[in-house]
Amino acid sequence: MILTKKGKIYTGISTDCERRFKQHKSGKGARYFRTDIPLKIIFKDGPFNRSEASKIESAIKKLSSFDKRKKAMGT
Repeated sequence: MILTKKGKIYTGISTDCERRFKQHKSGKGARYFRTDIPLKIIFKDGPFNRSEASKIESAIKKLSSFDKRKKAMGT
């Protein structure tokens, strides 16, 4: 999960979180970041296979913003 300049939380999956974050920062990542600037990685988990990661991503995306922030803080 990535915190953005506007205070939003982006959720995605990658085999290399640091590499993917750098892509997002450089403008070569998700379209989501064309309108908001990625600030920092606030949560990462794994390693998982692609299927497991997709299921976890889907579950996280269904959480409220409050619950995502709680997860990022480890509570």
